[in-house]
Amino acid sequence: MVSAARTGVVLSCVTAADRRGLWVAERPDKPHVAYPGRGRVAGPAAVVHWQRAIVPRHPDLLEDEIENILLTVASCQPYEAARAIWDSALNKKLVDLAHLRRLPWTGAARRLVREASPWADSGLETFVIVRLRWMGLPIRSQIWIHGHRVDFLIGERLVLQVDGGHHVGAQRTEDIRHDAELMLLGYHVIRVGYEQVMNRWPEVQEQIMHAVAQGLHKA
Repeated sequence: MVSAARTGVVLSCVTAADRRGLWVAERPDKPHVAYPGRGRVAGPAAVVHWQRAIVPRHPDLLEDEIENILLTVASCQPYEAARAIWDSALNKKLVDLAHLRRLPWTGAARRLVREASPWADSGLETFVIVRLRWMGLPIRSQIWIHGHRVDFLIGERLVLQVDGGHHVGAQRTEDIRHDAELMLLGYHVIRVGYEQVMNRWPEVQEQIMHAVAQGLHKA
């Protein structure tokens, strides 16, 4: 914040998103900042975004408004990573989708405002939705089955659970118990972790494709 004040910029994009507790796939090596539209930037060791703000910036502002953060993210990050941040902002109720859709977005943000959703509990879930939609199957997220919420229900019977870092100890034991209950009820469960989704996605996709090929998604 002090460096932003000294160099005439505002914190924005993934740096500001991370500060707000949004789901960021990878923290950048350099801070991301935005030019506020006045004065002269003193050349900080940062990634500078020059887009015109979608919400006017107050002259004393040192950190962007959430709408401007989403704007810079849209133009800076790959679609999946940007979509995860947009979904996270909606999920945390930092911004309202109806409000976003009333703003005059341009570029990549126009696609994101059409497709973003508040229902993903983590960026991992956003990545899964984006990467599986080509299959053309109904994929519902955060569905309640037998008293517990599952991450994804593909078709009618294929459950996909995506574990973050908190699925250990008692949580892991409960997950295993619920998986067994689901299978006894006629569901097929595939459970994957963070590292698989982010770094070994082809393996995850292949498992799902083979399950669908066997009809395990059907009642």
